[in-house]
Amino acid sequence: MLAIAGFLILAGFLGSAFIPRWWAHAIGGQVNGSIAAGIMIGLFYGFVFTGLPLLILWFTFGHRRPLKHWLIGLLIAVVIALPNLFTLGIILGSGGAAHAGERTLDVDAPGFRGGALAGAIIAVVTVVLLAYVLTSGRHRSRRLDELERKLNEQHPAEKAQLDAMLEPVAPAPQEQG
Repeated sequence: MLAIAGFLILAGFLGSAFIPRWWAHAIGGQVNGSIAAGIMIGLFYGFVFTGLPLLILWFTFGHRRPLKHWLIGLLIAVVIALPNLFTLGIILGSGGAAHAGERTLDVDAPGFRGGALAGAIIAVVTVVLLAYVLTSGRHRSRRLDELERKLNEQHPAEKAQLDAMLEPVAPAPQEQG
């Protein structure tokens, strides 16, 4: 256990020195100095790599599942969110590699950071709205079922009359001429 902890700490130190520079150069290569491309690629990365992890977490933690499934879902969400986490590490990092990554993004990928932030915000709002629409629909359906059950129990005659009024009227048969 101690060896695993030591390995993770060493990997963290090596990663903090290598990943920001590598990620900034990878994004810089995709954007190639174009502010329009930086914004569009940033929007894509921000939206996809924020929205997908949120949906996975919602699906994973939204139902009763064994702890093993929760851990797997969390791991998958973190792995999918890595591009945004790398960008966040460059922005919030205080080390030399983070500062070098910032300079690389400024020159080779202008607009990427702002686009990624906007995409992430759009993804969060989209997932929240999707969750609201889906859960409110379920609640409304349950409430209607409950009200219909109460109507059946308390006023069976009125319910039968209401059902008769709501039944679709069959079209009259057309005459063949």
